[in-house]
Amino acid sequence: MEQTAKLSQKNNSELVSGIDRFFGLSERNTTVRTELLAGITTFLTMAYILIVNPFFLGQLGGMDMGAVFVATAVSAAIGSLLMGLLANYPIALAPGMGLNAYFTFTVVLGMKVPWQTALAAVFISGAIFFILTLTKIREAIINAIPSGLKHAVSAGIGLFIAFIGLKNAGIIAADPEGTFVKLSTELGRPDILLTFFGIIVTLFFLVKKVKGGIFYGMILTAIAGWVFGIVQTPTGVFAAPPSIEPTFMHLDFKGALNMGLLTIIFSFLFVDFFDTAGTLVGVANQAGLMKDNKLPKASRALTADSIATMVGAMFGTSTVTSYIESSAGVAAGGRTGLTAIFTSIMFLVALFFYPLIQAVASVAAITSPALIIVGILMVSSLKEIDWKGLDEAVPAFFTMLMMPLTFSIATGISLGFVVYPLVKVFAGKAKEVHPIMYVLGALFVLRFIFL
Repeated sequence: MEQTAKLSQKNNSELVSGIDRFFGLSERNTTVRTELLAGITTFLTMAYILIVNPFFLGQLGGMDMGAVFVATAVSAAIGSLLMGLLANYPIALAPGMGLNAYFTFTVVLGMKVPWQTALAAVFISGAIFFILTLTKIREAIINAIPSGLKHAVSAGIGLFIAFIGLKNAGIIAADPEGTFVKLSTELGRPDILLTFFGIIVTLFFLVKKVKGGIFYGMILTAIAGWVFGIVQTPTGVFAAPPSIEPTFMHLDFKGALNMGLLTIIFSFLFVDFFDTAGTLVGVANQAGLMKDNKLPKASRALTADSIATMVGAMFGTSTVTSYIESSAGVAAGGRTGLTAIFTSIMFLVALFFYPLIQAVASVAAITSPALIIVGILMVSSLKEIDWKGLDEAVPAFFTMLMMPLTFSIATGISLGFVVYPLVKVFAGKAKEVHPIMYVLGALFVLRFIFL
């Protein structure tokens, strides 16, 4: 018995030593326990996507909610696992906020594109992302897009998401004969009051810097909704994951390769590309992983992101991207890819809690506060824009403003790319504009004219 115990202890010691060597735990001054706690923390901060994504793609976009839930959890698990193993970064992935709104409202509902075609467009954008990652074209594109436009896109998506949250909650109502939109005259409705409760509770958690504040806010809002009869009581807590069959491999590539959808593919690619790059740099810098102002293994990280997007599309969800919420895990001590792997495991465990998700994902009063709060966080990138120079401020302004006003992320991006080179020419700074920007601007002008 004693010999068996010693053998078991030796095997455990060798396992821990192997994990240490592979992930460089000692080198980065961390432990398996710390990485576990960091992984759980990261999961809690981004677990809201398990509720919000099925609401967007399923409840609103017409896809099967159960299948979307599984696709969300599986793609997040695979993406996070790849990030941990390939790049050894404490960064988790999941279907991106903003991109799921673009998928649902602009592509499926706005342009009447079947979701099967939209999924194929997501897959193609992921494949292009993968190819760009393997070539030097990636650096050329990153250098061509001005910093101000990148931040304006993020802020614009934030405004768009917040507007969707206010609209779905019923706080903002239509006013076609007056000002187009207005404050609702039914603010005393139980579901709207529940939304206000959710916003207040979530803000309290965030201001108090509670890790997982958005997720906890949704949980408390759901409990309040059950108490007052606004939310349906779940049929259970645990259950086998729903069938993935309704969305798995239902990609319409023939429709996605239609000329009219090239802008859609580009929009998926653009937002994912720069959102991922920004997240990688931000989180890696926080974790002290930057070297000489460069990100080691950046290509591996981008490879994980692009593969996760293709896998997510095959399972049935919108673009998968790196999550800035990973910074919460870094704040909890996460320094290696082991954090991302533990987050991956948590997403797989979440697959067996669908009855709870199903009960709350279809209630706008629960999902809307999260959309509004995430919108606030994304708009914070406005501080990075040079507002003193009109040649930078004007294109950034049009980019972010036109997203909520036209209810289209793609339109905001397109207008920004048209206005930017034009204003730079007016300012006598034509040489500062990369040739790629002139080409993209011309293509988007043609898009507005002919498409």
